[in-house]
Amino acid sequence: MSWFFRWCVVVVISCFCAQAGAQEKIFEQGKEVGRIRFKDLDEISGMAVSRKNPGVFWVHNDSGDKARIYAIDVRGRLLSTFLVAGAKARDWEDIAIGPGPEENQSYLYIADIGDNDAKHKTVTVYRVPEPSVSLTSPVPVDRTARAEAISLKYPDGPRDAETLFVDPATKDLYIISKREMSNGLYVAAYPQSTGDTTTLQFKTTLGIGFSVGGDISADGCLVVVRSMFGAVLFQRITGKPLWEAFKANPVSIPVKSERQGEAIAFDIEGRGYYTVSEGKEQPVYYYKRIKAID
Repeated sequence: MSWFFRWCVVVVISCFCAQAGAQEKIFEQGKEVGRIRFKDLDEISGMAVSRKNPGVFWVHNDSGDKARIYAIDVRGRLLSTFLVAGAKARDWEDIAIGPGPEENQSYLYIADIGDNDAKHKTVTVYRVPEPSVSLTSPVPVDRTARAEAISLKYPDGPRDAETLFVDPATKDLYIISKREMSNGLYVAAYPQSTGDTTTLQFKTTLGIGFSVGGDISADGCLVVVRSMFGAVLFQRITGKPLWEAFKANPVSIPVKSERQGEAIAFDIEGRGYYTVSEGKEQPVYYYKRIKAID
């Protein structure tokens, strides 16, 4: 490792700590609740907790896999593999869950937004109704309904990104860029076109850099963002658009030291969150909330 690279790492970590503020004891340290046992799940990059199937988690691999998602349980056991009809997998980086066109229907949003060299003019988010999964008698391999492709472009040129979430109150899509010292927050307002390319709206910069994953609570009040150096929490300001929450300094929250940790997701009740890392047979951690958030 060169002296310059070491210096860059120190600077980035120092900036992250300064901007995120002191860690508050809102959540317990993570406890292992499961472990990924399926050999093909060795690059988990995104995770979402099912709204339709209690006890089910949706995960996917990073670039290099087919256009498929995996249903697992909290102990990390594979339940079903779903081929995503009508989708392509260029560089899938995150998966989100939230509302969509049909009322009382939860949707999965799969983020094909990775762009390491910032060379792609557009990125794609695939939207598909959440499938049904049985914890007791799952189908080993299945296929989703046909996914809708939401084509997006940045107003300020191509960006690498790994963080996607959907505001449950407005159905707006949020993407956070990755490779800047202060990442950008971009929004595609609902309804998103599935026929034309939509230009994202730049909203603000975050007080952190190198974001690699995130999620929003089911009630839309809290957003967690994971970076290469930790995780932080943003709280929605009552009566304000969600994006304005990101103008404030976030609160640092615990995450385990995982070599390639990216995936993070709230539980349904917002009582805690889960993390899992890329790699073979990685543990699933749960971080329980122990105090109310002011």
